Amino acid sequence: MTALMSDDRLLIDGKLVPASDGGTYENINPATEQVIGVAADATADDVNAAVAAARRAFDETDWSTNHAFRAKCLRQLQAALLKHADEWRQTIVAEVGAPILLTHSAQFDVPVAGVEFAANLAETYQYRQELGVADTVAGKSNRFVLREPVGVVAAIVPWNFPIQIQLAKSAPALAAGCTVVLKGAPATPWSASVLGRLVAEETDIPAGVFNVLTSSRNEVGQALVEHPDVDMVSFTGSTETGKKIMVAAAPTLKKVFLELGGKSASIVLDDADMGVAAMVSAFNITAHSGQGCAIQSRAIVPRGKVDEFVEQVGAMLAGIKQGDPTDPSVMVGPLCSEAQRQRVLGYIQSARDEGGTIAIGGGVPADLPVGYYVEPTVITGLAPDAKAVREEIFGPVLVVQEHDGDDHAIALANDSIYGLSGGVLSADNERAHRVAAKLRTGTVSVNGGMWYGADVPFGGYKQSGIGRESGVQGFEEYLELKAVAEGVTE
Repeated sequence: MTALMSDDRLLIDGKLVPASDGGTYENINPATEQVIGVAADATADDVNAAVAAARRAFDETDWSTNHAFRAKCLRQLQAALLKHADEWRQTIVAEVGAPILLTHSAQFDVPVAGVEFAANLAETYQYRQELGVADTVAGKSNRFVLREPVGVVAAIVPWNFPIQIQLAKSAPALAAGCTVVLKGAPATPWSASVLGRLVAEETDIPAGVFNVLTSSRNEVGQALVEHPDVDMVSFTGSTETGKKIMVAAAPTLKKVFLELGGKSASIVLDDADMGVAAMVSAFNITAHSGQGCAIQSRAIVPRGKVDEFVEQVGAMLAGIKQGDPTDPSVMVGPLCSEAQRQRVLGYIQSARDEGGTIAIGGGVPADLPVGYYVEPTVITGLAPDAKAVREEIFGPVLVVQEHDGDDHAIALANDSIYGLSGGVLSADNERAHRVAAKLRTGTVSVNGGMWYGADVPFGGYKQSGIGRESGVQGFEEYLELKAVAEGVTE
């Protein structure tokens, strides 16, 4: 078996160091419930040291202006990631609980390939836009707009897709000329600390440009967000935490990018193929055990077709294997922690309490007594204001709602504080697009289309966040605008 990649150190100012007080905490495999090692438990003092290093590197080196060098360094990072791909896969499976199958897509391969997109932007992006000469009250002026890096970026990531989100933040921020302090998720620290080691040992990224903190202490994230020398916070996580970050960032008026929660809906129109619709929903709740902010965790189906839909979802689920995530045939692994499992089971119980029917699943698999597993679950019969309908569960749970036509389906889909993603299925492509146009969401899948990719801007409407990640638009989140005018002499 390929060895795991682990590291119990922080990366601060180009050096791999222990936490300032020597503290560590345990890293637990969610499939086995066993401790697989430890990670450095950073302190507020480590935050200060990392931010100071990032500030110095931004203010005193040419990182912010040397576009070609930045591109070269990012390509070195991509090469280092690919060199250790097998070890990365094993590490992701061990600490995240994601099936190894998914490391060949969103858990590793796709985000690593996307680093090249950021490297190319570093070189080819038009940082200067000419506005031309105009007559002004001060005479003729030649005007142009410069795009310059924001400065020091605090990148704070969740545990569900750690490599993907770390690279989606760090690569464009570095490509834009920013310096970064990355705070890994407490539950998946090695995905961050090993990335730091590769930067230190296998790239020419200068000391202080990229810093990595791992910590179990809540005050570390708070200190990072509040730090006066941090110019921008890029955060992915829950809407509740995102609101707290906005409050904490307000005194210094930091720029914030927030990619937050979702309760996305798949609308099944009355002419849709029910088998295809069932397949889409079964895939959504089983891929990484439904632990994704943009998954379509609601299915809105025509009234009277719920039984048929649920039967077909059940048939699909019967063919999807749940169990050991190191098994290449497994699609459904464990949840990331016991706390997350109890959260999901709590939502299922709330659905029972509010009069819903647990049509499929609803508990812990009898054949998986070890590991943080929950059965793929389908719930029907809930009122629109039920907790499981309205709140993000983040587990392998599908809530089915009934609609009475296109307008009603749209209203149900939009009846949410969230607006991250959604989908429409119909035999009539034009009809599907008409419905999709009325969804208040940042991404939409029409008839199974996949929008995910390094070149596609991702983010949400309403309480699903502020700004966009990935694509040119995601790169531009890390740039400021400066308007310049120079006098023109005749």
